[in-house]
Amino acid sequence: MGHGKLRIYLGAAPGVGKTYAMLSEAHRRVERGTDCVVAVVEHHGRPRTEAMLDGLERIPRRELEHRGAIRTEMDVDAVLGRRPRVALVDELAHTNVPGSRNDKRWEDVRELLAAGIDVISTVDIQHLESLGDVVESITGVRQGETVPDEMVRRADQIELVDMSPQALRRRMAHGNIHQPDEVDAALSNYFRPGNLTALRELALLWVADRVDEHLNAYRSEHEVSRIWGSRERIVVGLTGGPEGRTLIRRAARLAEKGAGGQVMAVYIAGSDGLTSASPKELAVQRTLVEDLGGSFHHVVGDDIPAALLAFARGVNATQIVLGVSRRRSWQYVFGPGVGATVARDSGPDLDVHLITHDEAGKGRGLPVARGARLGRARMVWGRLVATAGPLLLALLLATLETDLGLANDMLLFLSVTVAAALLGGLLPALAAAVLSSLLLNWFFTPPVHSLTVDDPENIVAIVVFIGVAVAVASVVDLAARRTQQAARLRAESEILSFLAGSVLRGESSLEALLERVRETFGMESVALLERRGDAEQWICAGSVGRREAVDRPEDADVDMPVGDHRALALSGRVLPAEDRRVLAAFAAQAVVVLDRRRLQQEADQAKELAEGNRIRTALLAAVSHDLRTPLAGIKAAVSSLRSEDVAWSEEDRAELLEGIEDGADRLDHLVGNLLDMSRLRTGTVTPLIREIDLDEVVPMALGGVPDGSVALEIPESLPMVAVDPGLLERSVANLVENAVKYSPPGVPVQVSADALGGRVEVRVTDRGPGVPDEAKDRIFAPFQRYGDAPRGVGVGLGLAVARGFAEAMGGTLEAEDTPGGGLTMVLTVREATGGCGAVGVGGEATDGCGAVAAVREVTDGFGAVGPAGEAPHGSEAAGGPRESSDSAPLSSDRREGRAGAGRGAVAYPGPARRPQGLGMPPGSTTGSVER
Repeated sequence: MGHGKLRIYLGAAPGVGKTYAMLSEAHRRVERGTDCVVAVVEHHGRPRTEAMLDGLERIPRRELEHRGAIRTEMDVDAVLGRRPRVALVDELAHTNVPGSRNDKRWEDVRELLAAGIDVISTVDIQHLESLGDVVESITGVRQGETVPDEMVRRADQIELVDMSPQALRRRMAHGNIHQPDEVDAALSNYFRPGNLTALRELALLWVADRVDEHLNAYRSEHEVSRIWGSRERIVVGLTGGPEGRTLIRRAARLAEKGAGGQVMAVYIAGSDGLTSASPKELAVQRTLVEDLGGSFHHVVGDDIPAALLAFARGVNATQIVLGVSRRRSWQYVFGPGVGATVARDSGPDLDVHLITHDEAGKGRGLPVARGARLGRARMVWGRLVATAGPLLLALLLATLETDLGLANDMLLFLSVTVAAALLGGLLPALAAAVLSSLLLNWFFTPPVHSLTVDDPENIVAIVVFIGVAVAVASVVDLAARRTQQAARLRAESEILSFLAGSVLRGESSLEALLERVRETFGMESVALLERRGDAEQWICAGSVGRREAVDRPEDADVDMPVGDHRALALSGRVLPAEDRRVLAAFAAQAVVVLDRRRLQQEADQAKELAEGNRIRTALLAAVSHDLRTPLAGIKAAVSSLRSEDVAWSEEDRAELLEGIEDGADRLDHLVGNLLDMSRLRTGTVTPLIREIDLDEVVPMALGGVPDGSVALEIPESLPMVAVDPGLLERSVANLVENAVKYSPPGVPVQVSADALGGRVEVRVTDRGPGVPDEAKDRIFAPFQRYGDAPRGVGVGLGLAVARGFAEAMGGTLEAEDTPGGGLTMVLTVREATGGCGAVGVGGEATDGCGAVAAVREVTDGFGAVGPAGEAPHGSEAAGGPRESSDSAPLSSDRREGRAGAGRGAVAYPGPARRPQGLGMPPGSTTGSVER
């Protein structure tokens, strides 16, 4: 049974027409005779979308009871039983109702694909997991429902459903997306032109990157070497000279002219003699190109023009930027130069730009040396001169009527031998020396036309000639080999300098280092393999390249062992022996990077353990002192009441009982906050998000403060919020009680609320002494008492718990100064979007307000609820510590001119028990708060 194909319609925002396009495609397929069914489609009450469902077979949805309501989800079993050719599954990132087959709808789709059913689905760009932070920075809203990027990337087809922001806002204004009463709020918040434009750009770039990946895979699979100019990629050839900065800036300007342009600077450490590039200048140019959004590449190549063109074609570049040569005019007799050669060999599909600069024509810092290796052309010329040169010279001298003398003849033949040595090296020079000596003996040494020599002086001259020729040839060959070694060592030193620099910079990306190895040695793939022991299997710690990484070092073209159980495996070609020294340095550095990364992970774990130990130590200190004090008071009061030696009056008995009750309340406060902080630290606080009005929750948080100490102002025009009512109540209670402690007598704490940009801010304002800016962050740390608060007035957890609960609900809590003196705590929560649903025990939220994790047991309430029973939010003793919170501050000028009349400042009376119906189990309360 084959695997089904996935087609995804991707949009930048809700309402662009993804579902409509999916249904249109379904109608086209049905008309062609394809078995196509609707597994689940969310039309959201849009008439035009709902009309598109007519004529399509629909699989009945599965009904599930969720918190007393009936909710419907896709029936995966029914779809699998029906086995259509194509199934339509809307909203890929949707979170299923608790009790469904899978937690997420994309998991349902994965089952359908595995069963061989083709799936057509939809998703918005903001629901991709990797873009969550980017979308939040644009819209201010954190998306709770996400789908893994890999799920979308593996789709067989991705079609972008695009619409301009203006057209989308018009569609919204006409009521084609949201209900009429929601249009104004949507247009002024999420659907602002700036938000839509940024999301549209994000979607276009994401799809363009996926198209580029498919294009590169196709080119690699079909071995396409010609350049396809689908995107501007500009390669800048650097020499290490000062003109490189000009070239990089010019290339960056060229890239800006086309959307998605890339700049890749490449320095080729080739066989360019002893001419040395400045490492400092190269480092400056590397920093410049990276600052401009490009990348720097270091490549080793003997033939610089060929290596540059090979690199450009390998990255599918469309343009090459080179500087006009720095050589002087007379130096062009040695060749046309790199720029002219690259322009000549680039072909019609690769543009070459020669950029003028201040250094053009001023010459190089060192004389130009010959190539380190004798190329094929030079070897041919050397052999030609070694064989034809002496013959032609002998013919020329034989035709001359004047005898130049044996000494002059020998000097002429020696010059031919030297020329052969310069061109072809030692072997052609030796051949030229032997042939020249024979010709001298035959044609110019008496008796001529004979290999015998009559005059002993001529014998000595011929021997000296042969010796000088061999010596000169040896010297020339040695110089060539030394030049070759110097050039190679320089290239190796530059590579080793790069490795040393990466160590000093603390670079820890293993993949980047392996990619550098692949580029340097021209390989197709590079992998770092390791195993625990000799009998264990090799595993891949990291790999890069087009080819799949090998499973064993023996399967690679080149393997470099590093220790007993690690090896660097390269595939693509066999390296010469002299390259293995540099490869060994790369392999050692790769192991260092891998070890450093693992050590960093261990250090992070150790840091977490140390933080946990610190919390446990503080917890033990709190238990040993702060809990013992109320216990001692309770024990003393109980002992007194039980004593038969004293006859207590009713007033005395009432006072002792009140002391017992106060001590029990204080213990309840302490234990509640200690349990809350432990849950926050262990990550077991999971909110139950639902839509609710603030005026249903905030008044309940004021039950533990004295009468008249709080002025409450909650405007009736505030939108509903998406929160966990219990956690919000606890957070506000902690903030209010902390503020009441520090407010001057007779000055009530102000509790107000306001809405702005999809967020609702609850502000708790006191007129106390305030907190300096440098201490505003510290007051939110656990077990912190601000100022000189004495022990016994709390363990310093109130504000830490409040911030933890706020962040658990997707909100923030921050402290800011109150104008005129005092401190204002700003608690920010999300505005309800109208799609929040209740969450039952053991399930997950299916609302649109954000992902909500599994609910804990009923006895745990909202995850931050203390023991059941009457537990009012009483504050601690006056003068207690001000403690620790996080949020987006709202300045007073942003609160002015708010439309809608508020309730006014009202003093909230006395304690109140939390009513049922807010998600609390019967018989339980919100618990106590202690700071």
